[in-house]
Amino acid sequence: MPALTVNDRPVRFDMDPETPLLWALRDAANLTGTKYGCGVGDCHACTVIVDGEALRSCLITLAEAEGRYVTTIEGLSRDRSHPVQQALVAEQAIQCGFCTPGIAMAAAALIQANPDPSEEAIKQAIPNLCRCGVYPRLVHAIQRAGRVARRLERIGAAPAPGISAEDAAEEVPAMAVPESEARE
Repeated sequence: MPALTVNDRPVRFDMDPETPLLWALRDAANLTGTKYGCGVGDCHACTVIVDGEALRSCLITLAEAEGRYVTTIEGLSRDRSHPVQQALVAEQAIQCGFCTPGIAMAAAALIQANPDPSEEAIKQAIPNLCRCGVYPRLVHAIQRAGRVARRLERIGAAPAPGISAEDAAEEVPAMAVPESEARE
């Protein structure tokens, strides 16, 4: 029985070790945020973070994931407070949303490794296919997420569903943002 850590929780899968991680996450763990797009690794919709690296879960088996740490979109942040999630919304870099979990996971891995990525670094790290064509806004969103991660900017994002704005409101000290990086 393959054992791994998924979203900080130890999990044992009673499945064939050759099962793609994608199907173990979706079918056995009920983590359906990881999307099935093409099944051959071309679209990157199934991207998850494995030991800090963005990987396509349709191409990695449970046997290959054994003993590793896997983070899915559900584990990125329960309250949607991750800088990438906030920036994707703030920059309106989401259309239909199907590819968004894979993009968010690839972007989160990039920001973790390089919180100040260039446009070229973003384009190389985010090869995800998006039928809606959000690519120009995506670059801005990921650069903005990097500024948020570096504490150069704060995004006043809407609270997660089910939380009132009053309950989510908090006093946050103003942060100095270089005028050249200020947006809005």
